[in-house]
Amino acid sequence: MDSERGYEITGKTRLVGLLGSPVGHSRSPMMHNEAFRALGLDYCYLAFDVKEDGLIQAVEGLRALGARGTNVTMPCKSLAMSLCHRLSPAARISGAVNTIVFEADGAITGHTTDGSGFFLACQEEGFQISGKKMTILGVGGAGTAIFVQAALDGAAEIAIFARSASSFRERTDRVVAELRKCTACRIQVYDYEEEALRREVSSSHILVNATNVGMAPREDECLIPDAGYLHPDLFVADIIYNPLETRLVKMAREAGCRAFGGLAMLLYQGAESFRLWMGQPFPVELVKKKCFHGQA
Repeated sequence: MDSERGYEITGKTRLVGLLGSPVGHSRSPMMHNEAFRALGLDYCYLAFDVKEDGLIQAVEGLRALGARGTNVTMPCKSLAMSLCHRLSPAARISGAVNTIVFEADGAITGHTTDGSGFFLACQEEGFQISGKKMTILGVGGAGTAIFVQAALDGAAEIAIFARSASSFRERTDRVVAELRKCTACRIQVYDYEEEALRREVSSSHILVNATNVGMAPREDECLIPDAGYLHPDLFVADIIYNPLETRLVKMAREAGCRAFGGLAMLLYQGAESFRLWMGQPFPVELVKKKCFHGQA
């Protein structure tokens, strides 16, 4: 494929995929195919709507077809873990896989790039988690990946807020116990109680919303009641990218905090998957310009 002549499918084009359901809204095909085009790589990224009962066949089929790897999204991230021969530390601890690499020796390696991608986005904004305290709201798949990666990357302390009735609470307790054994990070899990939330945010360096509160069409909602919970030295991040500026991000910016939304995390978790498959850097700035109009 010659990048000067545009994107072409050839007899040697190799496949990279996305498995999950639904996937019709995904921006990943646009991002990765733009990167392949820019770098002159003879690959094509396609999305396949696959539910859990079809995941095993889909993964084996891609491997049989010589695919380089695949992303995995909901509801298949946990099941994908059981199909892998090797796991990255973050994938093993969090109990989920979003990136599969089909290795030359026939093995399947599973990674999660949600957390590593999130912290690459933070680094782009000038924030490093090592030695810092994070408060995170939510313990779903993305939230778990983020706090696991924070601990592995040397965070000093993490305050996790999760609803006590959450179906994820038991998993969260297991993951936290594992992190306490393998890292020096101090981790506590709290219910959403006003006094605890205000106290933990006041002593944090970064606040992360990893819930869907504030996502369209419920843009007016926010788990932080008002700007009085924030302080100017706080870095604020939201994993939501629709809307581009959530109520939390807007509130943070008005309070003088550095803040960004979920497009940056989406971009950088894709960049990490690309690096694992291709063994070279993802053209972040080009994809940002072409696919996100510089908004990420």
